Amino acid sequence: MLPDNLYKRRRGHNNTPPSVLLILTNCIVLAVLIQMFTGCSINNFLWVALGVLALYNVYTIRRNREEYNRLNIIVYIISILLMAFFLYYFGTHTGNC
Repeated sequence: MLPDNLYKRRRGHNNTPPSVLLILTNCIVLAVLIQMFTGCSINNFLWVALGVLALYNVYTIRRNREEYNRLNIIVYIISILLMAFFLYYFGTHTGNC
């Protein structure tokens, strides 16, 4: 009825580009950090964690340099700017303080 290879995944999960994985990783980590370390004031550990995330970004971009063409770099920069806006918005606009 159904072909045998319909539900088989690719070997090594090679169907998601590293640039998309990096952006998703940044968004997930930033969402968790905002929830944990922002409240009435921004905790200092947030800046340490963001520094570690930046080092991870540099490592990933250098490792996959051939993946990042002009369009991927523009999308990556837009995502970083959007995440900076969310950090500013959720870090300073808390209603319970």
